[in-house]
Amino acid sequence: MTVHHGLDTLPVFHNAVITIGTFDGVHAGHRHIIAQLQEEARHTNGESVLITFHPHPRKVISSVPGDIKLLNTLDERIELLSKTGIDHLVIVPFNHHFAGQTAEEYISDFLFKYFHPHTIIIGYDHRFGKGRSGNYQLLENTGKQLGFSVKEIPEHILNEVTVSSTKIREALLHQNIDVANAFLGYDYFFEGLIIEGNKLGRTIGYPTANLQIENEDKLIPGNGVYAVEAILLEDKQEKPFKGMMNIGLRPTVDGKKRMIEVNIFDFNQDIYGKTLRVYVKAYLRGEVKFNGLEELKQQLAKDKTDALNY
Repeated sequence: MTVHHGLDTLPVFHNAVITIGTFDGVHAGHRHIIAQLQEEARHTNGESVLITFHPHPRKVISSVPGDIKLLNTLDERIELLSKTGIDHLVIVPFNHHFAGQTAEEYISDFLFKYFHPHTIIIGYDHRFGKGRSGNYQLLENTGKQLGFSVKEIPEHILNEVTVSSTKIREALLHQNIDVANAFLGYDYFFEGLIIEGNKLGRTIGYPTANLQIENEDKLIPGNGVYAVEAILLEDKQEKPFKGMMNIGLRPTVDGKKRMIEVNIFDFNQDIYGKTLRVYVKAYLRGEVKFNGLEELKQQLAKDKTDALNY
């Protein structure tokens, strides 16, 4: 997969078969669309081209730009899409100027000018252009004039995509990890920089890596204790560590600031300043305020057993 950032240096595509969308999560529903894209490209002896946007359009045009948390950062989306086998990924900078194009300009000055598509695969309910005035019918009619065809993504696939994205976000926020991972088709993951904490965990035998999430748009699961696997990105690990993670306010200790702490089992290295990727495997329990550190320590022992059993 070749990644293109922006439009100015795009190559001349051969029989480009294109689809367009945010593809946040690159989940099972999205992969149905990508499979259709690839099948059409094979049929026409063309190149599969997936067009996506950054930042997420709702971050630009929404009156409340912080109202949506994303399942993937841009780098994560690129990584996941690279595994699908598409030929080209084009990341279009989304801004107010781009959003202000009329539907006709969107087709002629964006899609046709830069991609000269052979085929566009799009949903029957796709809307584009200023005021979302463009629709499937306009695209199809214009295609007849300019020489490209338009194919429809089946309604049941579109519904699956919409339902999946919503359900995944809701499931993660409500600790329903099994549901989220089933819709994703992979274990939900996020990354954080390992920073120094108050080192309380090591005094009771459970040292933790405290994570600072650098992308504020990334969705973090709801508070609680989880079974996880983790890798240090800088170390290019082949086999992940097993561990458990707490997300929350730590009510037994101070209860003031939401923190993400990962206890890596059977591990004793200085990893401050490194980046830890955490794969969320299962939800174990909610946050509880214990009567002192000894009671907390006993619960952590049980949590570790539960995580290992998982």
